[in-house]
Amino acid sequence: MFQPGLHAMMPATQHDEDARMSFVYQLKEHVATKIGPGNKLVYETSVEPAFRKRHGRSPKDRHEVHREMRGQDYWRMFGSLSRLYQELKQSYGGDIVDRQIGDLNQRARGYREQAKKGSLRLDPNLEIPRYQSGVDIHCLPGGYHTERSPDDVTAGAMYDPGVYYFAMGAMGPYNEDMGVSIVGWLKKTRPQFKPRRILDMGCTVGHCTTPYVDGFPGAEVHAIDLAAPVLRYAHARAEAMGKAVHFAQQNAERTDYEDESFDLIVSHILLHETSYRAVYNIMKECQRLLKPGGLVVHAEAPVRNAEIPAFDAFMHDWATHYNAEPFWGTLHDMDLKKPALQAGFAEKDVFVAYTPKLYGGGPGLTGGGQWLLYGANK
Repeated sequence: MFQPGLHAMMPATQHDEDARMSFVYQLKEHVATKIGPGNKLVYETSVEPAFRKRHGRSPKDRHEVHREMRGQDYWRMFGSLSRLYQELKQSYGGDIVDRQIGDLNQRARGYREQAKKGSLRLDPNLEIPRYQSGVDIHCLPGGYHTERSPDDVTAGAMYDPGVYYFAMGAMGPYNEDMGVSIVGWLKKTRPQFKPRRILDMGCTVGHCTTPYVDGFPGAEVHAIDLAAPVLRYAHARAEAMGKAVHFAQQNAERTDYEDESFDLIVSHILLHETSYRAVYNIMKECQRLLKPGGLVVHAEAPVRNAEIPAFDAFMHDWATHYNAEPFWGTLHDMDLKKPALQAGFAEKDVFVAYTPKLYGGGPGLTGGGQWLLYGANK
């Protein structure tokens, strides 16, 4: 079975645990590639013609398609199986981490006490916003911020290999595709841009943070997240990999960094885990934190609902209803330029662009793919 890239903080697996995770991967691959396409056949041969007969038109958006498809047995089967593999991944991953959590916590403490590269700053009084505390994001019980033991790294230790299996290896062995893709895009489109101070918002375990250490040697790299368990793991992971990153527990809507602190601000699939108001607040904070001549780039899934067929928007919307990511669909409905303009960026400096994925697939996947890049120059 294919495996994620190894480092000293990666949870160890035993034979039966590998077998279970292999089953989850194969179940997802089967559901995605063999069962999933059948939804379009159901829609085109049954649902859409019936809707057109009743209304004299086709469904106009993801909401209308969802109302029609949710009554279809085939969609219910697909949705149930898709939810099942996500729950199984979290359950099996939790078993793996629970078996060795004492050792993982101790290992992370060791990296903190003998940090040679970066740093870690936690804030036990940080208020977790409702869009995180009110839902078990990705079906992870308690979400990523819940402390399960002293000096806990459980959520981080589950997320690190979990993302690899959920993406079926498509983001590279270290799940760094978004980070290296943005670095590559910057070097191609802005070859003279040499950021000296970089901030990654919503870093989780730092998968996409470390590429900036390699991509811009000498730059001071900072990373923030709401959740202490993933930050403890992220810091230890970066130290184990020899990467200098300064992690801090902060809300991207309002940080404690001084005005004009960074040349480059990035995020990687952060925005869809927040809220409508938070996107506006985050862009306002980015405008405050950027130095003149600086740049903000938020990477998201390449979904713009207004630009694709209603059925495709509906299929992409699975995460909204069944993966505990309630803001997913709304973000992809938004006019992303508005938050940047309201934050004070000039219209000519705001962009929505696309860049190819570095890895462009993975085990069981074909084709390339791309990321949506949203941001602005200051």
